[in-house]
Amino acid sequence: MDTEKPSSSKKKKKTIEISSLADCEDVLHNILSRLPAKSFASAACVNKSWNCVCNSILSRPRIASACSFKASAPIALQEVLDKVLLEPMRPHFAIANVGRGFNMRRTLDFLVKHLGPRTPIILSVVHGVMGRDALTDEFREVKFQDHEDIGVNRGICTCGQQSGIVLTVGYLPGLKVDAIPLLRRKEIVQVPVDDTYVDVYLAPPVPMIDQFVMDIQNYTTSVSGCASPVGIIMFGKEDMDQKPIIEKLDYAMSMNTVFVGDERSRFAYRSGDDLRNVCGNPAFISDAVALVFASDKEKPHAGTGEIQFHLAMSEGVSAIGPRHKAVSVRANHAEGSTWLTAKREGHHVILDGEQILRHIDQLENRFPQVELYVGVTKRRKCSIGSEKSRLITTLAFHGIRGGDQEYLYVDGVGIKTGDYFQFYQPDHNAALAACRNASENIRNLKLNSSGKGFLGRRDVANSIDRKEVLGGFIFSCCGRGNSFFGGLNVDSFPFFENFPSAPLAGIFCGGEIGRGKLSMTGQESQEESPAERRYLHVYSTAYLVISYSAAPSE
Repeated sequence: MDTEKPSSSKKKKKTIEISSLADCEDVLHNILSRLPAKSFASAACVNKSWNCVCNSILSRPRIASACSFKASAPIALQEVLDKVLLEPMRPHFAIANVGRGFNMRRTLDFLVKHLGPRTPIILSVVHGVMGRDALTDEFREVKFQDHEDIGVNRGICTCGQQSGIVLTVGYLPGLKVDAIPLLRRKEIVQVPVDDTYVDVYLAPPVPMIDQFVMDIQNYTTSVSGCASPVGIIMFGKEDMDQKPIIEKLDYAMSMNTVFVGDERSRFAYRSGDDLRNVCGNPAFISDAVALVFASDKEKPHAGTGEIQFHLAMSEGVSAIGPRHKAVSVRANHAEGSTWLTAKREGHHVILDGEQILRHIDQLENRFPQVELYVGVTKRRKCSIGSEKSRLITTLAFHGIRGGDQEYLYVDGVGIKTGDYFQFYQPDHNAALAACRNASENIRNLKLNSSGKGFLGRRDVANSIDRKEVLGGFIFSCCGRGNSFFGGLNVDSFPFFENFPSAPLAGIFCGGEIGRGKLSMTGQESQEESPAERRYLHVYSTAYLVISYSAAPSE
């Protein structure tokens, strides 16, 4: 029996229906992609169809940042939050850097309320910030005044132009992110008071550094199957020596892991794991916190591309005078200082602090009335837990406190008899040259760029391998800036010159952490010396550039 063939009009009607459905989806995509983050999150919960469209909108990573210098801390905080959540976003992490006038607890609670209790957040008090103004979109570098009077426990107050905030929020599919603290658990001792006993918390003298490193390794292994993360952004406690902490991290992690951060700050944090959230708990002290970025072994989408962290450095000191060898060394742990005598390399006369400094001050290339540092070459055994130790060689900077007819006095401990050291001084000419080198290094990422923030590289099959710069972070010494260079926005220039439209957030900090391969091209850099590793810097700027290589299906 003959079957009736569908008429051409029915075929046309079916085609129109399919076309209309596709058009509706495009319209929905266009509408949802314009929503702010909060409305976008609500739209994703409407039904499965809307959720799929929302997932397609957020199929690629994104970073948003903004700063504000409003006199009122609550207004400034609301401004930057509104700006970074102006477009669709599912926050995987947040970093807020503030000046005086911001109550740490209230600010952190505000961010947790609006970004979610499972979002890792780090909040730190800094010496100044860099970023685009939330209202005018003008890029600014601002150093704060009267930094010594920061009150982390004050109520929210007005503070004029001497304070501000920069907030960065990121969505990074393909990575897992969490805040992991370095803790000291206090011992509880009962002290008699009148007719009763009162619990008193006593802090142990040594932080649990090995446990901190293993916590990072265990977290990274659990989410990625690899013990080394992609990157770490770290904030250290201002009265804690971070050198042994970073030394252990450097020893334990692959050189592909990039570290940046602020060596000395005041911070609060929120982890995605409630067991790590001990801020405000009198039984614990947090000596540092690391925001850990690890590859996700269960990427949310099969077509998710690769996110990479890249490091560039602008060193701001120059070496002066001959090398010296430490002879007599005394560590004053109570004051956090070292007393030493030394002799010049190739000489046998033992010199006291006054003799050493007099010779350095008489050098032709010595800048008058600027700070002095010694860069100490340390060759030490290092291990994590019970594993076998091995030797590593590092260059560690110590500030000079002074000298007399007995000793040379330097900041910090960890120097030993036989260690070699050289003097360094801040040098703005060297820093300017290093900024130009950093700009060239960052420019290597562009690879014949033809679009805003995008990098293009044509492979042998004539298809474009798209790489996008998602954004960047700058960690610059609080001694730099306009007063050091005699010009504005010098520290941000290397990134801003190359990627002017990419999100950028920066801080002036109390000590610059920068560790990783210094080549943006993946080739070994001539600046890197495998024999002498350097990860804590002085008068320098560390640039973290985050890029994204799209998967072939994208």
